[in-house]
Amino acid sequence: MITFPKEFLWGAAASAPQTEGAALIDGKSENVWDKWFELEPELFFDGVGPKDTSNTYFKYKEDVALMKKMALNSYRTSISWARLLPDGKTINPKAVKFYRAYFEEMKKNGIEPIINLFHFDMPWWLMEKGGWEARESVEAFSYYAKIAFEEFGDLVKKWATFNEPLVHIECGYLGDAHYPKVHDFKRAIQVAYHTLLAHAMAVKMYRSVPHNDGKIGIILNLSPVYAKSCEDEDQKAAHLADLFYIRGFLDTVVDGYFPEELIQIIKEHQLTPTIYAEDKEVFENNTVDFLGVNYYQPLRVQKPKKVEFPAQSPGAFASYYDWPDKKINPHRGWEIYPKGIYDLAMRLKKDYKNIPWYVSENGMGVSEEERFMDESGIIQDSYRIDFLKEHLEMLQKAMAEGSQCFGYHMWTFVDCWSWLNAYKNRYGFYRIDLANQFARTQKASSQWLKQVINKQGF
Repeated sequence: MITFPKEFLWGAAASAPQTEGAALIDGKSENVWDKWFELEPELFFDGVGPKDTSNTYFKYKEDVALMKKMALNSYRTSISWARLLPDGKTINPKAVKFYRAYFEEMKKNGIEPIINLFHFDMPWWLMEKGGWEARESVEAFSYYAKIAFEEFGDLVKKWATFNEPLVHIECGYLGDAHYPKVHDFKRAIQVAYHTLLAHAMAVKMYRSVPHNDGKIGIILNLSPVYAKSCEDEDQKAAHLADLFYIRGFLDTVVDGYFPEELIQIIKEHQLTPTIYAEDKEVFENNTVDFLGVNYYQPLRVQKPKKVEFPAQSPGAFASYYDWPDKKINPHRGWEIYPKGIYDLAMRLKKDYKNIPWYVSENGMGVSEEERFMDESGIIQDSYRIDFLKEHLEMLQKAMAEGSQCFGYHMWTFVDCWSWLNAYKNRYGFYRIDLANQFARTQKASSQWLKQVINKQGF
């Protein structure tokens, strides 16, 4: 039998911009998604924008009741910066009232809130000033973090600063999946630097604010890097991909410094960001208490297809390799490789002081799930149950070998709006009926996981 500790945190993950709805009411200002949808609605799948999310702003009590029914003991979501501080300075009392009621409802039902501060939802007023490219963003985020800690620190004892900082860096400044759709490696590096500095400043702020007797971390999307072959060039590509995508974040938030090799490569390619001398001390003195790890798929690489100098993207150091033997989720186009979660756990144990961590996201998005609905209206998502089993087996193996993993959160609890993809792929334990006022109906996976939680294994 696969077993887990009694105190293990079982839950699900979501974000404010993907679930709350109430996009521009009760004092909330525009964030980057609200504005982008206004500017280019044709880019969003089926024309569904951020106001048509799962309406948690009004349905949070119903959701928490369903979490309790499912036996979850924790839940991770985020605060909307644009709701709490609509102009960056003035506290919105309606936001404070909502979040306090939401978090209190969780705690009253035995569900620990794990709260994240930033999930790709830059306020538009700050985006107009340059977003994370602007040094001003660091101080603005630090102030926002301070307000959140002061207002909710008595209720929330596990905080995260950012969710997947790599994503808003790469998708917004080396691609078109996030606004502002910039393709500029140097600007991307500056965005990365300010993001990580903002993270460290928020950690510093947390430890200076009363009531904050809990823990603070960051949520990183980590993918174990595998080389195509044992050939030197492929091995070098894997080493450099790991340096940019993994160590560039992990070394900084866990150990307090950027890898020296990465600094030299960035300098050599004329990509060095603007920094201040005092920043070094901020990074060194404000490392995390724990990590959230989002794991979906591995990163398989080979030698770069072309050599370019100076580099225009991380592709100059490593190219993607399509492993012919992979198992794939055809709906999302992502590889399914459960052993990756074990390899990540062992990496954290070996190279990062066996830091406490939890699986903050892991999941399987499937389109047109109504195909699997039975006569009673339940989605028979056996594919998701299989996915869960395989990943939990690997996670338990890692824990048995000493990895300090304290929880597992699936993405997500109820089907949520997913950026440009809207509701194309469904991830939830509960189905959202868009045609029926966002009604929630359970899927078979919710029943299966409830049994696992009650038995402490399977």
